Amino acid sequence: MLLQGLRWFVRWCSGLWHWLRRRRQPRPRTSWSSPRTGGPTDRPHAPPKPRWVRDEIVRLKALMPHAGCRTIMHTFNRRFAVRRQMTVGKTYVADTMRRQQYTILYLRRKLKHRVPRPVPRNLIWGMDLLTKTDTPGRPHLALAIIDHASRACLCVQRLTDKSSWTIWHHFVTACRPYGCPSMLRTNNEAVFTSRALRFALHLLGIRLQHSEPGCPWKNGRVERLIGPIKRLLRHHTINDATSLDRALVHTRAVYNHLRPHQHLHGRTPAEVWAGVDVFMSTRKSRRWLRRWERSVGASHSPG
Repeated sequence: MLLQGLRWFVRWCSGLWHWLRRRRQPRPRTSWSSPRTGGPTDRPHAPPKPRWVRDEIVRLKALMPHAGCRTIMHTFNRRFAVRRQMTVGKTYVADTMRRQQYTILYLRRKLKHRVPRPVPRNLIWGMDLLTKTDTPGRPHLALAIIDHASRACLCVQRLTDKSSWTIWHHFVTACRPYGCPSMLRTNNEAVFTSRALRFALHLLGIRLQHSEPGCPWKNGRVERLIGPIKRLLRHHTINDATSLDRALVHTRAVYNHLRPHQHLHGRTPAEVWAGVDVFMSTRKSRRWLRRWERSVGASHSPG
């Protein structure tokens, strides 16, 4: 009886040891089984994409912030499917955009503060509205027009009313001495998107461009113009519309002829428009420089 019980105990210990051994050693997984479910998987194992693919997707998203995964996917595939035999899927684009959110925001900020490339003179004009309040507290509206290449202020004129035909009148007045541009860039204000203004520009062969809503830096040159104009207007006492007109004429002359510009390498907008480089020792540049010195001395003289 004791011997039979001992055999049963040894057999039970042996079975327990084999069971624990099987639990400790995992069963080898086959190549067709999924690591989670143990069943067959339909997802093929693809090699990782090159790094330039990820960088290009990040760049496209920074350039097109409102585009979705499908638009980014189609744009990438149209560019590189034939040229470099590389395509991406919507899932890969979505995963990349989710992981690289900080990089996209950083690149978008970098594109926002990028120094613009030089363009020919009289190719693109920028137009916007500014508001100036006089001493009694009445607001006055003015129209500002700038040339993108030379940064020249072509027009800064007070408006009697905010209508498309009034803006069209001042625009044509600026085109008479300087010529017509090829493109006109504005924001999305209702007065700039009206059918009357678009039709009038179409008759002159001028292409109208609108910046995206919430992106003022896409029309940054005219936005950059409005800031110095408002600072220069602080030195004038503006009591009514007539005094504002005189102040705008003086401010435009100071901005174009006396104030050097950083992105013009220390030259004034009037010098760039006339094609004069005052840093070169020529008779024309010396004449411009003497005229500029006399104007600066007269503007800073007391009284």
